[in-house]
Amino acid sequence: MSKLGNLGARLHRGEISYDFIGHRKLWYGISILITITAVLGLAVRGLNMGIDFQGGAVFTTKSTSVSVPQAEEYAKSASGHDAVVQKLGDGKLRIQIAGMDIKQSNEIKSELAKDFKTDPETITAELVGPSWGDQIANKAWQGLAIFMVLVVIYLAIAFEWRMAIAALVALIHDITITVGIYALVGFEVTPGTVIGLLTILGYSLYDTVVVFDSLKEQTKDLTKQTRFTYSEIANRSINGTLVRSINTTVVALLPVAGLLFIGGGFLGAGTLNDISLSLFVGLAAGAYSSIFIATPLVADLKEREPQVKALRKRVLAKRAQTGNEPQPAEAHGADDYDDEPEDAAPAVVGPRNQPSSRGRGRGRPSGKRR
Repeated sequence: MSKLGNLGARLHRGEISYDFIGHRKLWYGISILITITAVLGLAVRGLNMGIDFQGGAVFTTKSTSVSVPQAEEYAKSASGHDAVVQKLGDGKLRIQIAGMDIKQSNEIKSELAKDFKTDPETITAELVGPSWGDQIANKAWQGLAIFMVLVVIYLAIAFEWRMAIAALVALIHDITITVGIYALVGFEVTPGTVIGLLTILGYSLYDTVVVFDSLKEQTKDLTKQTRFTYSEIANRSINGTLVRSINTTVVALLPVAGLLFIGGGFLGAGTLNDISLSLFVGLAAGAYSSIFIATPLVADLKEREPQVKALRKRVLAKRAQTGNEPQPAEAHGADDYDDEPEDAAPAVVGPRNQPSSRGRGRGRPSGKRR
């Protein structure tokens, strides 16, 4: 068995563990810091909305030796606006200029033909109206809102409302970080970006539900025992699924990293950046939030319940009397919660000395012989 597999087995059995719940304030602080940075980047730099959202013109040239920076200068000189230029795989250039109408696009097309020293007919032009961009943006927001509502309803039914709230907070956390990264990096936001956002929400929700399912199973008949608090059982749930979450995330990140760094960076296929960056950042943020945000938040909410508060007091009082602290290996499942009765007979190790049928009476006190 590999070292990682052995570690996962030991974590699942509770032989070793890390106190994620006990350090939740640290994780909350890190998440708040990252979120503030993302919001500031969004407020200061804003999003580089693609032409599908704000309208404009898209020009595609034939195969040319003109470089991307030089084409950007040509497009800015012809239109007076900044342009987004992408080099396609066959040597063609794709030039996007926002806020253009039909008359302006014809003039820009003629100017670009002069700069590229080619016939205007070899440059194709496509127009996207601003109303189309508004429709795309509205549909994206509607899809995101519907997804969030369905997630909350499902988790509230399958688990409980506290877990639904924690999952919702984790999803908003993932979206905020991903959108903030887009603002800081300056990548263009396209419909592919929206698809990537919805995809990573599904991955994030999957990791969160895996931990929640383990937590739900282990907290059955929670108040019937006095060995562990809710937070300690929640911590075991995280440790038990930790390696599984890591493996799932790494396997998902590898092909996405290939799209982002090799396809978009090395090969220059800039269109891949639209979806690959949202997937890469979102998958990493989703794995983080399911472990460090969602489950600790559930523990915080549950510890406010009167029954769970009373359980914590009983557990701490019993430990104060016995002077024993729970060991990682003692964090058993729900079936091991019930404490032994205090008046139970002590356990016997090894076989008892039972009197045999032939030797009955030998152990009686001796009396008079007949």
